[in-house]
Amino acid sequence: MSDSVIDRPQTVTFADIEAAAARIEGHAVKTPLVESPALNERLGGRILMKLETLQRVGAFKFRGAYNRLVQLTPEERQRGVVAFSSGNHAQGVALAARLLGMPALIVMPADAPALKVANTRGYGAEIKLYDRLTESREGIAAQIAAERGAIVVPAYDDPQIIAGQGTCGLEMVAQAKAVGAGFDVVVTPASGGGLMAGVSEAVKTLSPNTECWGVEPSGFDDLAMSLRAGERVTIHPTTRSLCDALESPAPGVINFPMLKRNLAGAVDVTNAEVTETMRYAFATLKLVVEPGGIAGLAALMTGKIDAKGKTVGVVLSGGNVDPELFAQVLRGEL
Repeated sequence: MSDSVIDRPQTVTFADIEAAAARIEGHAVKTPLVESPALNERLGGRILMKLETLQRVGAFKFRGAYNRLVQLTPEERQRGVVAFSSGNHAQGVALAARLLGMPALIVMPADAPALKVANTRGYGAEIKLYDRLTESREGIAAQIAAERGAIVVPAYDDPQIIAGQGTCGLEMVAQAKAVGAGFDVVVTPASGGGLMAGVSEAVKTLSPNTECWGVEPSGFDDLAMSLRAGERVTIHPTTRSLCDALESPAPGVINFPMLKRNLAGAVDVTNAEVTETMRYAFATLKLVVEPGGIAGLAALMTGKIDAKGKTVGVVLSGGNVDPELFAQVLRGEL
């Protein structure tokens, strides 16, 4: 198959990210890079937050999805696309497909956040629900793609997806420069590593001395384990994380060599640390951020990544949190 991992290029270059930026220009939002005096004072550094919560579909995923889909041929567009996702990639693919006039079917877990399912359906995609404990989303997607002749759009293990996500890092460096800043450290949430791989490639190309760190949920630290081992490690979690967007069992095949080359390391944050940071973001920063989207800031707030005396860029990668879950977080019930 032309869209299999084996047949695809096995790396992503800075030129690929620049090309992606040109493709998504005028379609994706150039989200703001903001700072808060209160946060700077609390952490003892200069913290510049990239608000991908304000991206189309409420998360960075639209960048990669549009970059991937806009390059499909007219014949491929007619056959449509299939993706599997717990929510944000689903929404990104659904909206990109609608904008480009092609059908999309999304395979989503039956326990995905209701808001993400509703939004995905609202963008016009067909949805196939599955049981994440007993069924394989990859298998279901492959079967549907074979039946329909549709193109499978991976969530992170795809060079065009990675390049699209890398545009976030491209923008961050330019926006920091515009306010007279250069990053000592850049932090992003990490799951399969599409965002982290793309952002780190852009940042390290433009600012080689900047340290890049990934942040995972506790119990889903496959990136940290892989970095220590020097090769991809697959984990088999027996519990769920509140960070539903960050539950990948292993870094991507294409992503990991980039992560190994570019990252200073990876740390993990607990559900309690995530919810405390969500409350702080809402009460003090006036920001609504979903659990997975705030993992990077949680690592800074807990000191797991040191910000003292440094200029730090952190990606707040998504804001699609169910209202009831958010209310429980604010009430301290989780």
